[in-house]
Amino acid sequence: MDKVQLVVLGLSASPASNNAYALIMKEVDGERRLPIIIGAFEAQAIALEMEGVIPPRPMTHDLIKAIVDSFDSTLTEVHINDLVDGTFYAKLIFDNDIEIDSRPSDAVALAVRYGIPVFVNADILDMTGVVPQDEELPNHDDDDLKFMKEPDKKTKIQPKSKVEQLQIELDKAIKEENYEKAANLRDELKRLLESS
Repeated sequence: MDKVQLVVLGLSASPASNNAYALIMKEVDGERRLPIIIGAFEAQAIALEMEGVIPPRPMTHDLIKAIVDSFDSTLTEVHINDLVDGTFYAKLIFDNDIEIDSRPSDAVALAVRYGIPVFVNADILDMTGVVPQDEELPNHDDDDLKFMKEPDKKTKIQPKSKVEQLQIELDKAIKEENYEKAANLRDELKRLLESS
């Protein structure tokens, strides 16, 4: 089975669903993009690692990495290997030929922590890959991308709307374990979304 290597291009708020994000990956030797809808928690886990932010307590993916490392095992690659009824499937490939099923979002969250390659079956990329038009090619100033692959780029894109600003504040409150503020922000965000 032919595989194509991908790099994480960024994360974008998903217009299809509240509290969901599109993980945008790009083929290394081409222009096709592979968008995968993921949850807010996994998006945050990917974004924090890509931006070099160290949370005060280990997140789930940091814990998984610590456990794997403690058993002298090495995660060598992530392989997005199947697409069934619109749902992507992935495998974590270890140095001792062990393969573990995973959601692509969790697999990519681990891949960015390990700095390992992400691959997709060529036929999956052929079916779901998107070639952006010239005017749609994202660049480092594109407001739709929240986090860029370049870890040394520390400038965050300013939010475009009140909803995005509230979501950022909510994520920050949760990260800081300020649950009272998070609950208030969640309620305000819900009211705003219901009124639009």
